[in-house]
This record gives sequence, structure tokens and C-alpha cells, in this order.
Amino acid sequence: MQLEVIEIDVAIAAQFVQLVLNCINQEYPHNNIFWFESDEDIKPPRELTPAFYGCLDWHSALHGHWLLARLARYFPDAEFQPTAREALTQTLTPEKIQGEINHFNRCPFFECPYGFSWLLQLATELHEWNDA
Repeated sequence: MQLEVIEIDVAIAAQFVQLVLNCINQEYPHNNIFWFESDEDIKPPRELTPAFYGCLDWHSALHGHWLLARLARYFPDAEFQPTAREALTQTLTPEKIQGEINHFNRCPFFECPYGFSWLLQLATELHEWNDA
């Protein structure tokens, strides 16, 4: 069986970017499934996972960040570049990533394995994107 390759043009890419931008900082509604170990675990999503809390749940926030990075990398001259870059810059700060690490230290199997795979996809995309 041969798979058909579908190319995404810049207009469709811009629509995907807008979908992500519409939810990347939208905290509610939110779905968060994990064990509560203490009162420390009962906080608003933006405090528990400060980089990846929008778009309904943690792994969907990761999907969105991956999509922004991927489309920004593949469409370097697109009009959505500044907005996508700004969203990534606002989210992927050292402080917010430290908040994510703190959450993993408290809940090491949070969103495992599905969310982990999207975290690795995002890390790979950012690593392959030769851009500061």
C-alpha cells in the first residue's frame, strides 16, 4: 500500500497556527488526570505546569507548541512567523521550564507515556530547528 503525501501550504499552516494561538494560554476548560499527593498538587494549571497548560490538557499544549515550532521552521517567510515565535518565546522561558521540571519531580509519571512522547517531539523539533 502506498501512502499519498499531502502538502500543507502556507494558508493552511496559518490556520493551524491560529488554532494553537487561540488556546495556548487558555487555561479553562482544563482536563488534568493524576494522583494528588498533597495540597501542593491542587493548584491552577498555570501554576502546576506553567509552560504547557493551555489547549485543554498538558499533552495538547505540547502538541500545540510542537505545531508552532514545526510550522515556523517549515514556513520561515510566513506572515505568522512573528506571532508564532512570540508565543514560543513567552512560553519556553527558563522559569516556566523549571516549573515543568518541578512538576515532574513531584509527579514523575505524569502523562506517561503519551505526554512524554510529545515532550520529546517538541524537544526534537526545537533541536532540529537551527534558530536561536
